Amino acid sequence: MLKELLKPEIEEAIRNKDWRVLKELISFWSSPDIADLLESLNDEERLILFRLLPTELAAEVFVELERDVQTHLVKNLSSEKMKEILLEVSPDDRTEIFEELPGEVVSQLINLLPPEERKEALELLGYPKDSVGRLMTPDYVKIKEHWTVKYGLEHIRKFGKDAETLNILYVVDDEGRLIGEVPLRRLVVAEPLQRISEIMEKDFIAINAYEDQEKAAKMMRRYDLIALPVVDKRNILLGIVTVDDILDVYEEETTEDLHKRAGVIPLKFSYTATSIISLFKKRIVWLSLLAVAGFLSSSIIASFESLLSKVIALSFFIPVLVDTGGNTSSQSATLIIRAIALGELDFKKWWEIVRKEILVGILLGSGLFFLLFGYSFLLQKDTRISLIVGLAVLAICVWANLIGTILPIILTKLKLDPAVISSPVLTTILDFTGLAIYFAIAYFILK
Repeated sequence: MLKELLKPEIEEAIRNKDWRVLKELISFWSSPDIADLLESLNDEERLILFRLLPTELAAEVFVELERDVQTHLVKNLSSEKMKEILLEVSPDDRTEIFEELPGEVVSQLINLLPPEERKEALELLGYPKDSVGRLMTPDYVKIKEHWTVKYGLEHIRKFGKDAETLNILYVVDDEGRLIGEVPLRRLVVAEPLQRISEIMEKDFIAINAYEDQEKAAKMMRRYDLIALPVVDKRNILLGIVTVDDILDVYEEETTEDLHKRAGVIPLKFSYTATSIISLFKKRIVWLSLLAVAGFLSSSIIASFESLLSKVIALSFFIPVLVDTGGNTSSQSATLIIRAIALGELDFKKWWEIVRKEILVGILLGSGLFFLLFGYSFLLQKDTRISLIVGLAVLAICVWANLIGTILPIILTKLKLDPAVISSPVLTTILDFTGLAIYFAIAYFILK
């Protein structure tokens, strides 16, 4: 609200080159709000306003901006200004920026960094995409087990200023292997001459740098962690992943799953930053495949043309039956996929999961059997048609629930993302299989 009220004044200040007023207007804004304002301005105004920001604030705002806006700023700001901004950005955020920007821009930015930071950036970029190594930050505080508490606190005062978090301190041996951790609170209340080894926790949770980011998110959620140490195969401490980074992972994973569930290839950038051509490419693939699959439904209807021509009433119930099948399978798949994401399912007992959903399908189908039997009888006054519709919806519900359960389990077992079992895919499968069930029952009863 405040942004909208001040925007005319900001635009006027830019036109009048009244930099003092402009700095005052945004001096109390948060970095996300300033980023939103910058994205609403034209290229020239955006550049002027960004240059006015103090270096530390400019770095925070730069992280929040859309990738195309970042690219524009990189190309138009001086090398010295970009170097100052990059040095203020945390290593993990810097890696995320490098991941998204065009290759030639990334190369230009990396060359601006001092040798130590450049080496660090290249090491982080050397890990596979979506791995924990890309997400971790090397800005943390490590201490030794033979130190006294007093010496440990002095070490924190000296080296803790740039640490991502000080809530947890990591204990390493002389070779850098992680051997324990100490909550800061415990360190502060301990006796000054106590050894770190006396107060450290030897039972800790850590993750390998090559593991998927989603696994780190699940571990932090499961064990209620605010930071997760990252190690290599020899247990050497490489960095940490903090909860703010995990929140970003959750958002990205949820967005990606929602796109897949809607039959859309996940967008690389935000919707507003994605071009019309890219949106077309992301959506046309699935739509084409589903359209071709839709011909199967037409083929099944055509094969029972003679039956439909003799009993026209059968065609009245096709929409409700195929819709019921699609909706039932989508419900089942959504519950199973979400349970998989939360780690609630034990696939060693997969048969119990399938049996459970079959029973649920029978109960759902039985309820709908009486509903559609009664409705069709009121409509047609024909017991045989009503029985066909009732039995069909019962069979379709059981079948749809089974499909919605089994497909995500199979994909998970094959190490594939179960989210690709989208609602459009399930609806298409249930369209032609549901029709086949319906007409098979009708053919059997009507002979």
